[in-house]
Amino acid sequence: MNLPAHLDRLRREIRGHAIDYGLDFFEVIFEVLDYDRMNEVAAYGGYPTRYPHWRFGMEYEHLSKSYAHGLHKIYEMVINNNPCYAYLLEENAPVDQKIVMAHVYGHSDFFKNNVSFSKTNRKMIDEMANHAARIRRFMEKHTVEAVEDFIDACLSLEGLIDPHSPFIVRERARDDGHAEEEETAPRRLRSKDYMSNFINPPSFLEEQQKKMDEERHRAKRFPEEAVRDVLKFLLDHAPLESWQSEVLGIIREEAYYFAPQGQTKIMNEGWATYWHSKIMTEKALTDSEIIDYADHHSGTVASHPGRLNPYKLGLELYKDIEDRWNKGKFGKEYDECEDSRARREWDKRLGLGREKLFEVRRLHNDVTFIDAYLTEEFAVTHRYFTYQYNKKANQQQIASRDFKAIKAQLLFQLTNHGQPFILVTDANYRNRGELFLTHRHEGMDLKIDWARETLRNVQRIWHRPVHLQTLAEGRGRVLSFDGKDHSEADSADVASADASTR
Repeated sequence: MNLPAHLDRLRREIRGHAIDYGLDFFEVIFEVLDYDRMNEVAAYGGYPTRYPHWRFGMEYEHLSKSYAHGLHKIYEMVINNNPCYAYLLEENAPVDQKIVMAHVYGHSDFFKNNVSFSKTNRKMIDEMANHAARIRRFMEKHTVEAVEDFIDACLSLEGLIDPHSPFIVRERARDDGHAEEEETAPRRLRSKDYMSNFINPPSFLEEQQKKMDEERHRAKRFPEEAVRDVLKFLLDHAPLESWQSEVLGIIREEAYYFAPQGQTKIMNEGWATYWHSKIMTEKALTDSEIIDYADHHSGTVASHPGRLNPYKLGLELYKDIEDRWNKGKFGKEYDECEDSRARREWDKRLGLGREKLFEVRRLHNDVTFIDAYLTEEFAVTHRYFTYQYNKKANQQQIASRDFKAIKAQLLFQLTNHGQPFILVTDANYRNRGELFLTHRHEGMDLKIDWARETLRNVQRIWHRPVHLQTLAEGRGRVLSFDGKDHSEADSADVASADASTR
């Protein structure tokens, strides 16, 4: 760590305060960058080295122009790694450097202790460099255009993973060698010949035979159960060249690495903001820095009607939890109290707030965090509403003040990071080796034009026609792409055609 002496002095001071407050973090290595290098690293997602791709260059151009016009300024970046790497902007004033350092130690504590990050690769900086080297070798051998085009297809599918799969332990079914032979016809009850039609009615036997045929068909479907990790399924079963499998594997590995950050954006940023405000206001601020600190902190937690600020929501929820558990404003007795004045003045002096904060930080993601701790009192105090866009007024306007609607909309936005649930349900559709995907509709229609382009990229990897069943404008639809043309059919018509082919 080659920090200038004055920054290293600040680092030791802030680190000491973080430890005194009980934060438990990976060691943090700070590097000082000028704004050009900072934008370059930011374009790479915070990593010094990534595989070559046009999207990184496009992001760099956007950041550079935005910075030059005064539209943004990057104050901090930190990487989930052991040790953590964080970047300081060279031109920042000392008060900003202290804010950034305190914020970074909060992030590092969160990365180390939150359960969502427990399965992530803690040496991802080295892994990213390995990915870059491998993809450059592929480009040298198979041309830049071919590899970059294939990366484009893979990146359009990077959200089609199952972020919960690292925590699922799957056991293989044990084969004890005593599997029963499959029955191909319904069992008949024993009877005399003259009683056969009465004991075993032909209509009943026909119905049972039909059910058995359907069950046998389902058992032979591939996959046997719907698969949420579409990338893994393609990796295992698509007819890919060796280098294509490696590229798809790299995209999938990085998607899983970044997934917890999407699952904990509110918690993670709120936690870091809570601790930088705590350390700065109680320990690290000098009198001459108060105004600058207040100005920069207020910008971080500013409210924007119709837009969610994760820094503000996370910070305020942590503060509310700390206050409630310090005063005992939880549990059966408090929940059943209907006296509004008594609830406002409630204080059992339990002092459990800090302990509760560290527990919440360890166990929750954004969805469970909001579901468990966003209360009606909190929503009223902080004026949370649901919004909708008014075309006539050309602005976001308040749609509802109902707490249940507010919480439901917020949870809906956070579920699966706002991405659709897409499942592989049949990889041998109509016995033709075609891939059938199903959109599990959760209240929001797919963007059909985007869905078609995504199907095009799935087909490029699968090499056979692909289909996607979804619900749009209240009716079931099946979108298809055969490698040349897009088509669309009503779900009912497709189901009828499927039945006729069985």
